[in-house]
Amino acid sequence: MLTFRQFDAKLFFWLTIMPACRIYAIAQQKGGVGKTTTVINLGAALAAQGRRVLLVDLDPQGALTAGLGKNPLALSLTVYDVLRGSEAGIGQVILKTEAGLDLVPANIDLAAAEIQLASEPGRERILAEKLNPVLGAYDFVLIDCPPSLGLLTLNALMAATDVLIPVQAQYFALRGLDLLLSTIEKVKARINPSLAVRGIVVTMVDGRTVHSREALDELRNTYKQLVCKTVIPQTIKIADAQVAAQPIHAFAPASNAAEAYQRLAEEVLQQ
Repeated sequence: MLTFRQFDAKLFFWLTIMPACRIYAIAQQKGGVGKTTTVINLGAALAAQGRRVLLVDLDPQGALTAGLGKNPLALSLTVYDVLRGSEAGIGQVILKTEAGLDLVPANIDLAAAEIQLASEPGRERILAEKLNPVLGAYDFVLIDCPPSLGLLTLNALMAATDVLIPVQAQYFALRGLDLLLSTIEKVKARINPSLAVRGIVVTMVDGRTVHSREALDELRNTYKQLVCKTVIPQTIKIADAQVAAQPIHAFAPASNAAEAYQRLAEEVLQQ
């Protein structure tokens, strides 16, 4: 039997030495800003650093699922089954991928969740409760949020410890960013006090254009330290990697995009 001193020392070890799972919501209410691309390539870069990574597709479009080589329409179990309280546990839904990442997939069935879960008690906490049994198996969980501020995104923010916000380097993409930050602050104040915005990731940066450079400067002047040091360049290599259903570090490891996501992973590991 452990003495109190032995137990206290063991507890101290687990709390301070053993790493806790970090859960990142990759959120932005605007579509087409690189959320899914960031989830796949940041996840792959973290895995390349030896971290155990789980990706959660919380978008009914299933782009993350398809982007990792899985056919959303051919799946019998998805995150929808987990959220709606079927007998399937989270462990039964997780898929292994060729990219070395574990995946909780999604398909169009998830579109019904917003309505079906609306009347559930504690509806904003369902994802957090369902993820809990597997968190010990991972160092990072990355959640690909839908392009909205609805119930699915609220579930992601409730489950998360951290938030990354991808923003395209164009002026029109900056609209709505304050609304998202305000929503995150409300979630933090009311239901998830440990939630923290870890960075705004500027994507699709074309350094050759004045517009892209000025948009980047505007973001850095307005949001200062919230803007990640690493920016993601606009390159056809990313689109080609998506067609091949591969992370950029596997498809084009010497590309500037692969190097950028590796640097972003290093920023995340330092947070």
